[in-house]
Amino acid sequence: MTERCLKISGRVQGVGFRFWAVRLAYSIGNISGYACNLADGDVLILMSGTEEKLNEMQAHLYRGPLFARVDKVENADELKQFLPPIKDGVFKRI
Repeated sequence: MTERCLKISGRVQGVGFRFWAVRLAYSIGNISGYACNLADGDVLILMSGTEEKLNEMQAHLYRGPLFARVDKVENADELKQFLPPIKDGVFKRI
């Protein structure tokens, strides 16, 4: 299993982005992790799964839900050390 931490910037809070990410992770299947809002208005996604599943999830993150505007999706591995561990088999909003 691989872990990936991504920071999504744009209009991504107040548009159901985290709820949408949870549904997306479960529809793709076999992705664990969580989505959380950051104080700067971005959303952080920490996810674990196979490279294939994580690539599929990341491709969708560039679009986001209907009312979102995604300006940037960038690697945020430096933030992983401050985050709680992923619970296997669960993807949730925090």
